[in-house]
Amino acid sequence: MTTDTSDWTLVDLVRKQATRYGEREFISFEQGARLSFADLDRDSDDLARRLATLGVGAGDRVLGLIKNRAELLLSLIAVNKLGAIYATINTELMGAFLQHQLHNSAPKVVLLDVDLVTAFQEVAAPDVGLQAVVVVAGEVPAAMPSLFDNVRRLSFAELAALPAAPEAVLVAPSPHDVACIMYTSGTTGPSKGVLMPQAHCYLAGYGSATNVGIREDDIYYVCMPLFHANGLLLQVIASLINGAQVHVVERFSPNRWLDEVRAVGATLTNALGVMPEFIYRQPPTDRDGDNKLRQVMAVPLADEWAGDFEKRFGVQLRQGFGMTECNIVAYTRPGDPLVPGCAGYIFDEFFDVRVVDPETDQEMPTGEVGEIVVRPLQPGCFMAGYYNMPDRTVEAWRNLWFHSGDAGRFDETGQLHFVDRIKDCIRRRGENISSFEVEQVLNNHPAVAESAVIGVKTADAGGEEEVMAVLVRGDGEIENTALLDHCVEYMPRYAVPRFLVWTDNLDKTATGKIQKQPLRDAGVTAEVWDRETVGYKIARR
Repeated sequence: MTTDTSDWTLVDLVRKQATRYGEREFISFEQGARLSFADLDRDSDDLARRLATLGVGAGDRVLGLIKNRAELLLSLIAVNKLGAIYATINTELMGAFLQHQLHNSAPKVVLLDVDLVTAFQEVAAPDVGLQAVVVVAGEVPAAMPSLFDNVRRLSFAELAALPAAPEAVLVAPSPHDVACIMYTSGTTGPSKGVLMPQAHCYLAGYGSATNVGIREDDIYYVCMPLFHANGLLLQVIASLINGAQVHVVERFSPNRWLDEVRAVGATLTNALGVMPEFIYRQPPTDRDGDNKLRQVMAVPLADEWAGDFEKRFGVQLRQGFGMTECNIVAYTRPGDPLVPGCAGYIFDEFFDVRVVDPETDQEMPTGEVGEIVVRPLQPGCFMAGYYNMPDRTVEAWRNLWFHSGDAGRFDETGQLHFVDRIKDCIRRRGENISSFEVEQVLNNHPAVAESAVIGVKTADAGGEEEVMAVLVRGDGEIENTALLDHCVEYMPRYAVPRFLVWTDNLDKTATGKIQKQPLRDAGVTAEVWDRETVGYKIARR
């Protein structure tokens, strides 16, 4: 039987659950804000009607650079209630990284966390479209970045005090309408804005709610950023679908993780990238099993510690495979043996998944490694392309399959195993880093003629990678620490290279592309400079 997706929109979901659960608490935030199911509907209605007075309407984009606050969730739903599109942005971005996403999304309104105002300091204003900036969680600073000089500036409180537009401005989007744009790291070019239809966002939550088995009496502890699909859709929206409660903290801390889990009585949580290993590496105590957690969705896992993690904390670790573009297409099942790297069985009501030869797209035999490719089986439940990047959309969809860029294999039981990444994308501390964008910052320094940025494995990287930059000198000399100071000013802290090495030239192909594989093969040699050897630290914003 095919699931009915005719009402799969975030707006319809919020309205239905407000009617069903009323004033029962749905979500709480570390900063103190609390929303009932009914609050989420009422307050987002109110916010939508105020945003309409700023000119936001169907098809417009609203960009949100907001930390894990209630305003992020409210603004997403409010924007969707106007038929507009919410572009949610990584809060670590600044400078050139942020400029690309601002110009690509071309928003009418920017919602900007008061703590992140300076991120726009070196960002040029878009040519047209931007009409207002709303500062969240504080007053509008006296000094604002210059790109906001000619736009309306107001605080969130001042927005809430504006006269409300008529109720008639609110709309009921269809499952095929785009709900939001989420940016995924570019590899050979700038970051790509994934167009996510309403049904696609709903399915991310539905898949998690169904396969994880979320119950009404569950409490989901969310320590991942809400600008990512995992935090926003797989945890918050999934809980909304099944009527569970959610608690959101501003950021993940391995030192506080267990105390916070205990304090809120959490029964479920997710941990991505190095998070589960960082938790495991905390000094054991005799109270580690004193928690209410029953499951943790976590990838990647390692043989060296995954089994002991389960015993120590008294939880079951669950795995899966997916991407922002294609949703979560595979999950392990409750009670399955723990096999690190096994993503589980395909969610085959919604997805067709194959492993193919990355050169020919011919299907690989069972057990052999190839590229994971995906097709949707129901309309609206997959990305609608990359925003304003038709060439990248066509490239990803060649031969009518979405190409994940990840290597995997199927075993004889039909379970999918993730092996490694194929694309030139660096994974560090749970973040995907575009080598292209890091190279742009490096190359903009006069002392650097050109650069090649790669990911390298190290013993202390927790199964992920560290960033290494191979550099050709330009005009003048520069100390390595001074070059890192330049990087800190123009890129997220997690993207700043750990390793630097200078060379006379970078080998290229006949078409002018830098040959990176020999650099990866060489890895960290004796000539490579490691910032940790001099104690170079990067302060958190």
